[in-house]
Amino acid sequence: MTFSSVTNLDAERKPRNLPKRELDAVEIRVLGCLMEKQMATPEYYPLTVNALVAACNQKSNREPVMELNDGDVQRALDRLQDEKLVWKVMGGRAVRYDHNLDLQWQLDHRSKALLTLLFLRGMQTAGELRGRSDRLHGFDSVAETEETLQWMAGSSEPLVREMPRRPGQKESRWTHLLGGAPAIEEEPVAAAATTPSEPLSARVARMEERMAAVEEELRELKRKLGE
Repeated sequence: MTFSSVTNLDAERKPRNLPKRELDAVEIRVLGCLMEKQMATPEYYPLTVNALVAACNQKSNREPVMELNDGDVQRALDRLQDEKLVWKVMGGRAVRYDHNLDLQWQLDHRSKALLTLLFLRGMQTAGELRGRSDRLHGFDSVAETEETLQWMAGSSEPLVREMPRRPGQKESRWTHLLGGAPAIEEEPVAAAATTPSEPLSARVARMEERMAAVEEELRELKRKLGE
């Protein structure tokens, strides 16, 4: 069965139960880590708070790098529980947490893998997403990745958006929408075009002042050495 036929079946599912509010950066990081560990290391899933803190603060595969503590993560988990996006898994020596996004947001394995990467690393091109998805899902091509993103963006409750291509870029980037609508980035204008150039006479005068200060320091140093 091709991916197109799968998405046709998926289109018949009930609408996504997206949260009524924007998720904050810590909540998004927590959800991204839960999804990542579920797919990449299922033998260690669900996660304790301590394991989640370590996952959130990883130095690799995270943009931006965060320094969260137990309290930050626990408060985010409490808020996400109120939204029915995570739940506690009781049993054993420690409380563990599991996400509920497959059901709440109607995610298949492809869309979950891409959303995970967008949660953990921000805006990315389809090529970057495909190259970074091996541990989560093996996409056969960039075209399949693009098709999945288009499907995620095309529903009445879109999860992602394609951002306008910036000057000089060959590929457009994609972003998730769970933290609110992203701002359109504007290409910075060259400083020379916005700031009047300093007159040559002023630059020469400043250079002469610096040279005079250096010469004075040298004279003082010679005087001390002579003593």
